[in-house]
Parts: sequence; C-alpha cells; structure tokens
Amino acid sequence: MTAPPRILDPRRIPVIGADAHLPAVPGEYLSPEALRRRFARSAGWQPEFSGDAGGVFAGRQPVAAAVLVPLVQRADGLHVLLTRRTDHLRDHAGQISFPGGRSEPEDGSPEATALREAQEEVGLPLGQVEVIGRLPHYTTVTSYVVTPVVALIHAPYTLALDSFEVAEAFEVPLPHLMNPAHHRRHVFSYEGGERQFLSMPWTGPGADGQPREYFIWGATAAMLRNLYRFLGT
Repeated sequence: MTAPPRILDPRRIPVIGADAHLPAVPGEYLSPEALRRRFARSAGWQPEFSGDAGGVFAGRQPVAAAVLVPLVQRADGLHVLLTRRTDHLRDHAGQISFPGGRSEPEDGSPEATALREAQEEVGLPLGQVEVIGRLPHYTTVTSYVVTPVVALIHAPYTLALDSFEVAEAFEVPLPHLMNPAHHRRHVFSYEGGERQFLSMPWTGPGADGQPREYFIWGATAAMLRNLYRFLGT
C-alpha cells in the first residue's frame, strides 16, 4: 500500500459528513465528579481510533510521548485547554494540539512526561493540576506513540507560553467537543489509496480578542473522539 502524502491544508480536504446521528455525551457525565468515577472504572475499554501507523513516516522508529488533556473547571462547566503550534516547527507546525511531547528517560511515566511538557510549553502550574486517568495510546503519522493523560485544572490559573513552540493557548467548552454533531469526517484521496480523518472546528476569541476559527483535526481530534467514546459508555 502506498504511503499517503502529507496533508498540507486539511481545511481543503472534502467533508463527507458529520456524526449528528450519534448522541452527545449527557451533561451529567461531564462534571468533575462524574469524570473521576468514570476513570476509576476504565479497565477493558477499547478506543475507536488507535492511530495512523503505516502512514507518511512509517520508516521512523516509534518514539514514546505523552500529552496532557487539560479539563479546566469553569463556572459554566469544563473547558478543554488547547494550543496552536508555531509555524516553524518540524512536526505538526501550526496545528492545534494538547500540551505534550516525547518522553525522557528521567520522566518515569506518561503522567510525568505530560506534566513536564505542559509546564515547559504553557507554564501550567502543577499545583493546580489533578491527574484523573489515561486514554489508550495513539500512534501519529510521525511515529510518536502518544499516551493522553487526562487532568482537571483548577481555575483561575496563569499561563506562560514558550514562544518557540506555542503560538497561543485557548479553551473550548467540553460539551461542544463531546457532541458528535460537531465531528466532521474528511476523505483525502491520493494515487494508491485514501486517508480518512476527523475535524472539530471551533470559533472563539483569539489572542487579539477577535473571533477566529480553530481547526482541530488529525491526532488531536482522534484523541478527543476516543474521549467521547470513553465517556459515553
């Protein structure tokens, strides 16, 4: 099978549909208490998406990594803290992602990696982070084997962005992302095959206070979809 070329502009890839036929995660499942209970009984669950192994960089050696899935506690409910990567990075430039990166030998666990990277990338105060569980590994097209570490963030908090890696940080209401009516399916066709991926666009205020669209897609959208399946079961 031919490895797919890189997708340079996912917004231009045709949308073949959305998943409005699937139910949204009920609001009572999205409270901090409900999430703690769900992660306490997470054994035996299988994700919908396990990754893009065999993709563009199939020849690379797998690299262990972790991301923090930060769920910020606000008066109106939980919000997901996301970042937009800077445009000059080698991998995932300009994309929407969770704070995170490759594991180092001294980390000792995916949780330690996720917390260290979140502190380095966005300056998230560790004293306001409550880790509640993990989601299954996700393998990216760049051969990172990523463990999503889910945590509750106690607001208010102050961020300090690493300007080399992170262009901006923003929040998206968790109920928006846990409603599959907002999960769009794309098909990228190329000579020798096709690749499918999800997107979850969100319009919110940018760093300048003006509305802008944040195009959540690829690995980040797939991990959010796995969270949707996990919370809905």
